[in-house]
Amino acid sequence: MKHLPIKQIIGAGLMAASLMTSLPALAQDKLSVMLDWFVNPDHAPLVVAQEKGFFKDAGLDVTLTAPADPNDPPKLVAAGGTDIAVSYQPQLILQVDEGLPLVRIGTLVSTPLNSVVVLRDGPVKTLKDLKGRKVGYSIAGFEDALLGAMLEKEGLSLKDVELVNVNFSLSPSLLSGQVDAVIGAFRNFELNQMAIENHPGRAFYPEEEGVPPYDELILVARKDKANDPRFKRFLAAVERATLYILNHPEESQAAFVKGRPELNDELNRRAWADTLPRFSHSPAALDGERYTRFAEFLKARGLIKAVAPLDHYAVVVK
Repeated sequence: MKHLPIKQIIGAGLMAASLMTSLPALAQDKLSVMLDWFVNPDHAPLVVAQEKGFFKDAGLDVTLTAPADPNDPPKLVAAGGTDIAVSYQPQLILQVDEGLPLVRIGTLVSTPLNSVVVLRDGPVKTLKDLKGRKVGYSIAGFEDALLGAMLEKEGLSLKDVELVNVNFSLSPSLLSGQVDAVIGAFRNFELNQMAIENHPGRAFYPEEEGVPPYDELILVARKDKANDPRFKRFLAAVERATLYILNHPEESQAAFVKGRPELNDELNRRAWADTLPRFSHSPAALDGERYTRFAEFLKARGLIKAVAPLDHYAVVVK
């Protein structure tokens, strides 16, 4: 076998490198993702995938956008205004029942975050202590149904409490004494916020009080686009980011707050630590039985007309 002179080898290598650099970069497929709220630790896998270049490695040019109104993202997906939206499993099932052409394609946070929160030093020590008291809520329908199921486990009903619409002022209404408890408080945020303000809270968790467990944060797309080839690469990049976060929490947090100094505070640092173990380790995976069980719960509470076949609202992307 002949061996080329070293100068010729180096020359050929330089020529190849020159050709490589002169070639245009491969086009990235654009993908728009609407968050459910302003950027916060719940969105860490998406932000880290963006900052660490995992989306780019998957051939994707992903745009992450916060909504002006948190009710808008699923509607924008249904209308074709964005490719993917961050949403919630309970709301998805309700919206599909109402006729929106949506389908779950992935999961971000695979445990409930919603909870009933009271002041730790207040008079409510158990859910039974809510009898005759005021409970604040933000969103009618699902949240009061959730509370109703939790109360029933303790022999009470919604008639035993006074519901007060506090809009999104959950912690302030509790701290001011306007209400004795709130439903809809995210355990990774409100509890930390109250602790920082030296008014620690106590949480009661739906999944421990008669409510089937569910995925809090999910990724939804239009049903007729569920098998868009970009989605499989997107979910693979999100999974890669999730595992990177678990393996490198400090480096991941640095990437998360890069260019976002408002997220580098005590509340978000605490929320980051509390949210990490709740991320889905396999965002594309689907537990169909879990989804059907929760749909049956919503049907039993009178929130949906019928339990639709699973593939009407949740799929595994192919």
